[in-house]
Amino acid sequence: MVHKIAIIGLGIMGRRMLVNALQHPAFEVCCVWDPSPESVAKTLEMAPAVRVAANAQAAMAGVDVVYLACPPGPRKTYAVQAATAGQGVFMEKPLGTDNAQSRDLLAQLARARLPGVVNFTQAASRGFDELNRAIQAGETGELLGIDIVVNYPAWPRAWQKDADWLRLRHEGGYTREVISHFLFLAARFLGPLRLLHASPRYPQDPALCELDMLARLETEDGRPVTVMATTGGQQPDRQEVTVRGTRLNHQFREFYQLWRSDGGPWVEALDWSTEDPRTSALQRQLSEVDRWLQGQPHKLATAEEALAVQELVEAMLQRPS
Repeated sequence: MVHKIAIIGLGIMGRRMLVNALQHPAFEVCCVWDPSPESVAKTLEMAPAVRVAANAQAAMAGVDVVYLACPPGPRKTYAVQAATAGQGVFMEKPLGTDNAQSRDLLAQLARARLPGVVNFTQAASRGFDELNRAIQAGETGELLGIDIVVNYPAWPRAWQKDADWLRLRHEGGYTREVISHFLFLAARFLGPLRLLHASPRYPQDPALCELDMLARLETEDGRPVTVMATTGGQQPDRQEVTVRGTRLNHQFREFYQLWRSDGGPWVEALDWSTEDPRTSALQRQLSEVDRWLQGQPHKLATAEEALAVQELVEAMLQRPS
């Protein structure tokens, strides 16, 4: 079965998904759209045969599934339009930045032919599968907690600067864009989380997003999830998530690399000599989209999981009283 897909939003993620959808045998890219002429031009440079629609509605017409890579603001509108038309809705996170609006979106998606799914890109990754295998095999021992460490010399990063909204407090910031992925990871392996404390630091300009984020969350049974995130200085980007166990720790680096330690030096848990980690993750995600569209069990993040992450993130971003 080949699914007709439309892509709304042609920034970094939209273009990455386009390239992977063109390569995946389960998908036919019917149409794409973005309001930015620059983004459209970059898309046509890499995929000159792709059809660019005049507007979002024209792009979505007649397809089986719509992938929404647009900013959070218009995402709900397009998601509801697609769901009402009986199309599958595969979207980027967050669902939005207004929790009440996102709860309403969730309710509308729940009544649709297919419940919406969200692109937390690690969900079907080799790293997730390997960690799950190690847990089920008893190799990790009891899971004790998760530590999230993120350091960026600047935000947005150089390759993200075309998406100007990422620097703004209203919709952007790396807590929404990056740490949300790792909170999804933590909830997948530890269970539901609640926020105990968060200390965001903001620049003087009230329009700009957070500089630093320190937070502590915990599971229902008291296992901690800690967040330490900073911007500024000179170093490579650092994105590390350490899953601590009584027998074995695992650490995700740069989203897809997985390392492990039994108390000695870190060793790589996955061999990437024959494939690219990001391409592997997106191809595996699309295979899960295929299963979802066919009504089969899948590993994708549900809209309910995405809303739980959004509510944690938005609470973390509030300045403490």
